[in-house]
Amino acid sequence: MKTVKLVDLAKTIRSKNAGTDKITFDIIFREKDNYEMVKASKAITIETMAKLYGIPIERICDFVEYDPANAIKFTIYRSRPSGSPGEGDIFGCQQYPPLLDIEISIPEKEEEK
Repeated sequence: MKTVKLVDLAKTIRSKNAGTDKITFDIIFREKDNYEMVKASKAITIETMAKLYGIPIERICDFVEYDPANAIKFTIYRSRPSGSPGEGDIFGCQQYPPLLDIEISIPEKEEEK
């Protein structure tokens, strides 16, 4: 087995505002093979995302592996409403960087061994 960073497998990794109290995350793959490989690795689950973001699982209100779009999506409750005093990312678009460096274990191909 070898590891590859998620950023090298996904076409799009983003976060964005999902209303006053939520931020949603999208991890979208161009190739179905990469999507299936990441799903099979179990590196991106509700538990691993809670740990990555240092939040209780209860703050993740949605987690979906959406096969028709080769996408993994999850939504978290904000700790403060969007735009409230002390809330530093009104659009939720600066929350995705921790996802970039997730290590995905992938099987080596025969010719690479």
